[in-house]
Amino acid sequence: MQSSGEASSMNKLDILEYLQSNQDERGMAHWQKHVDKSGGLKSFGIGLTRLRKFAKTIGRDAEFADELWQTDIYEMKILSLLIDDPKKITIEQAERQVEQLNGGYLAHVFSSCDARLAKTPFVVELADKWIESDDHQRVRCGYGLLYEISKDQRKSAPDERYFLAHIDKIDKRYNSQSINILMAMASALMGIGKRTAALNAAAVKVAKKIGPVDFDPDGRCDPMDVSKHLTAEYVQKKLGLV
Repeated sequence: MQSSGEASSMNKLDILEYLQSNQDERGMAHWQKHVDKSGGLKSFGIGLTRLRKFAKTIGRDAEFADELWQTDIYEMKILSLLIDDPKKITIEQAERQVEQLNGGYLAHVFSSCDARLAKTPFVVELADKWIESDDHQRVRCGYGLLYEISKDQRKSAPDERYFLAHIDKIDKRYNSQSINILMAMASALMGIGKRTAALNAAAVKVAKKIGPVDFDPDGRCDPMDVSKHLTAEYVQKKLGLV
């Protein structure tokens, strides 16, 4: 595995060879089915789990990440997001990239899924700014970052009041949102509701109002039911509620 901060020994040709040899016909067929949402990107149909594993063999490399980001291949852009260096990511870079998310397929990895962007020192500032934006993509990514912030257990993490304020905002705004933003809000509620008993109670109350979120147009996945998840026995035990 490449060590953190060390330049990768791979180049774009190496990445392309990997993608070609690991292409997934089923994934490619699914991509073509929803090509209108692809933003013009090409795809080899490779899933995120496999790309995550491969990214670990590349290592942390901000320059190579930028090179991969400039391509029109979905998996290369995903790998770019996975290998970027949070110590070198700037707010200017984040603002530029959020404009280039090509229809939304990249937004989840850009702002969630243990996103590199969420490891930057300015993540709270950026999440709060984007949540208040008039731009759909920024709002969605702002809530994705809020989910990542909710997982931070360090002493420097925001306090309970910060998260309660965001729960209140979600309560006031969820009715008018697109399915993508609603899913991002639901994920943020999920993360926040696992922090403390008080946050769990507040998050569950709003999650019950929202109800299950039916996010899969193909009907392959069950609706996302945040209240059911947050009231599950293992979560309640973790928070000392049972």
